[in-house]
Amino acid sequence: MRKAAGPSKPKRGTEAEFLEGVRFTGSFHMGESPLHAALIKLAGHLDELGIAYAVVGALALNEYGYRRATTNVDILLTADGLVRFKEACLGRGYVERAGSRGVRDVELGVPIDFLLAGEYPGDGKPKDVRFPDPAQVAVRGERVSLLPLEQLLELKLASGLSAPHRLRDLADVLEVIRALKLDEAVAERLSPSVRDKYRELWQAARSEDPGEAH
Repeated sequence: MRKAAGPSKPKRGTEAEFLEGVRFTGSFHMGESPLHAALIKLAGHLDELGIAYAVVGALALNEYGYRRATTNVDILLTADGLVRFKEACLGRGYVERAGSRGVRDVELGVPIDFLLAGEYPGDGKPKDVRFPDPAQVAVRGERVSLLPLEQLLELKLASGLSAPHRLRDLADVLEVIRALKLDEAVAERLSPSVRDKYRELWQAARSEDPGEAH
């Protein structure tokens, strides 16, 4: 009689990657990951140089209380601020990333992406929502400068609506609404072009997940 096959063992590489993912996620949510260290280090350089900036993307949402791991640092600058940063810091702990305006923190191995004031989120095409000048709108958090939460949501909504490959941005808005218990009235403070999508996601956030029903 043939012996029944037991459960297959995971490949060593796959298991190692899984464990590394668990370790990274744990350190990220503790605020002790290389990304957090790279962010604080970068913010310090920008402050010393007098360059206005704002943290955007997943790290900014984490600062507001919505926990989601990410693998890169997103920073909003003006075009002039980016030039000044690179003149001062390239070759001094940062290197260019091929095919990108971004850089890499050599010490920590963290990729840093720069978004520029005046450009458009998502597909990059002109729309009612664009990246603002951080000097005019950034607010100081406990450790770094951030965009106001409503502007972050507005940018993510415009991005997800215009670019099919950016649907993660819409999912982020849904989860932020749920995690921070935002109300429907937030829509009135957003660009008219994204209000309906915010309301749609707000309604979805109120729905109970059948898998979580008791």
